[in-house]
Amino acid sequence: MIRVAILGSTGSIGESALKVMERHPDRFEVVALAANRSVRELEDQARRFRPLRVVVADEEAFEACRDNGTHWSGGREALVDAASMPEADVVLNALVGFAGLEPSIAALRAGKRLALANKESLVTGGDLLMEAMEDGEGELIPVDSEHSAILQCLGGEDPDQIQRLVITASGGPFRGWSRERLAAVGPEDALRHPTWDMGAKITIDSATLANKALEVIEAHVLYGIPYDRIDAVVHPQSVVHSFVEFVDGSVMAQLGFPTMELPILYALTYPDRLDDPDLRTFDPVRASPLTFEAVDTDAFPLFRIGVEAGRTGGTAPTVFNAANEVAVDAFLRGKVDFPGMAQVVEEALSRTEVRPVTELEVILEADRAARRSAIDSVARRTPAGN
Repeated sequence: MIRVAILGSTGSIGESALKVMERHPDRFEVVALAANRSVRELEDQARRFRPLRVVVADEEAFEACRDNGTHWSGGREALVDAASMPEADVVLNALVGFAGLEPSIAALRAGKRLALANKESLVTGGDLLMEAMEDGEGELIPVDSEHSAILQCLGGEDPDQIQRLVITASGGPFRGWSRERLAAVGPEDALRHPTWDMGAKITIDSATLANKALEVIEAHVLYGIPYDRIDAVVHPQSVVHSFVEFVDGSVMAQLGFPTMELPILYALTYPDRLDDPDLRTFDPVRASPLTFEAVDTDAFPLFRIGVEAGRTGGTAPTVFNAANEVAVDAFLRGKVDFPGMAQVVEEALSRTEVRPVTELEVILEADRAARRSAIDSVARRTPAGN
């Protein structure tokens, strides 16, 4: 029996994980559920799965549901405690944004398998995560479909034999659009993703291709491949999830119809594979044709800006991530237009000092500074009375 703590259980990844585990009650047990403030959904999940611990990260939301019992707790510390609880074998971190970093570190220091869907953990604190994994003898298995694909393609191959990684991107709802045309789109347009069903933040990141920049940084941290040997291509069908090219010219790819349930299941059972008839559906004829395009960095500059932040290193990826979170929130609230998100992020990077990452507090301060800069940038763009 694999005992699992799910952080971010009410989001799309968390709900997909619960579906997978519900199909295999003899293999999985839910020992903890955590969400930010979606109390009603959390209550429903707690009734279904009866975990040992339920966490509401938002203090105000927790205060409103204190009558749920002694196994409920609230606040950021409770979230970190759930990530390191003795009863959990695997911690699935599906939290959104920078909030996932400290629980990721805690899980690895406690010797857990960290099934990581929170890409911001690796982007902002990759070195600290690797250090925590070594110190605690934990294990980090990616849940992102692209990085799960790379892991499966590597299959024990010698890292020295890897020539190049190629990550695929759906292109989002605005694939092929010009920068001028993008100036007129609104949040309702950007939230209509053609392939994946995700939360608002991740869906907007897919529309701007910021998420693909984050994934390039992730790949660099996870697999130690230099940035000049990590590429991204637009693949609208989202059937090929990544390619790995080896030094002899051989290329391996992992394919499958778009579903997060497959990489979630693989992360929970790695290196084993669990028989799941619900996921055995691939048909190459139905999947055809498969097409690939270059990333348009002129129309979608956040991809270029994010990769450059990764190359710079230090706290630059943290600044990129924090400013992007502020920019996305501002876009969803109608405070900046679609191209304005990239401008907010670029300004924050130019105005925030980049420092070497030596401890968690350095990352936290960079995050705070970047958010202040981005909020100021948004305020200067927001028309009076808006």
